[in-house]
Amino acid sequence: MSSMVRYRYFPGCSLHSTAAEYDRSFRAVFSRLGLVVEELTDWNCCGSNPLHGTDPILSLALPYRNLNIASRAGGGALVVPCASCYARLKVARHQVAEQPGVRRRVEKVLDEPCAGDVEVLHPLEVLLREFKPETLAGKISRPLRGLKVACYYGCLLTRPPGVMRFDDAEYPRSMDLLLKAAGCDPVDWSHKTECCGASLTLTDPARVRELVAPVVEDARACGAVAIAAACPLCQSNLETRQAEQDPIPVLYFTQLLGLALGMGPEELGLDRLLIDPLPVIVKYLA
Repeated sequence: MSSMVRYRYFPGCSLHSTAAEYDRSFRAVFSRLGLVVEELTDWNCCGSNPLHGTDPILSLALPYRNLNIASRAGGGALVVPCASCYARLKVARHQVAEQPGVRRRVEKVLDEPCAGDVEVLHPLEVLLREFKPETLAGKISRPLRGLKVACYYGCLLTRPPGVMRFDDAEYPRSMDLLLKAAGCDPVDWSHKTECCGASLTLTDPARVRELVAPVVEDARACGAVAIAAACPLCQSNLETRQAEQDPIPVLYFTQLLGLALGMGPEELGLDRLLIDPLPVIVKYLA
């Protein structure tokens, strides 16, 4: 691997606001591993989950504008940490490529052609593309040995499989492989791709609590003392919609990787989490 590998970066709205700790830990881990990220200039909201239910063409045009910005910056790969943003950019790219009529309508909204030279990647894909797990393990300075973690992918990151083309849609393993390289002990559990309720958290919190409960219960029943997430919506729902008694901490996978790479809790934004993970994982931070 080159010592200076560069990726363009689309943070999306969450990583610049409510999930700033994901942004911080993502940048810190990539920098420590020699991966340079360059944030897109003049990026815009991708429309997230709600827009495609009200204006399908605008829901494709908004994410595609970011793909065009990345193309004008040189094309190549665009890394997108938020699973919701990742899904919208991948869906836009797929539908424009596969449906000429949709392409024409999107290009009319954008008033420019849709570029086709930008690959959309999640950080999990990037890390496994750049490092074999055994190579990454050799870079770990503070392995989190024995930390039983439930790797939670949520429902957006791998679905629909024909569009995402990332990991196994029903039982993904990419996060498990990375955290195992960091010394963790990922648990074998059945709820790693179950829906957490996504953006219903504000409009129907009771339903979100119903969806979150079995996810957390299964993680705990399988021996996990922490949950690792790869999406701001998932992290927020799992953290805030648990039962109040004896909650299980929910960290971003980048925060766990950062700890194993020798970085400190503040550098990785652990202080921004609502459920303090340090009482649980402090014994693993030898």
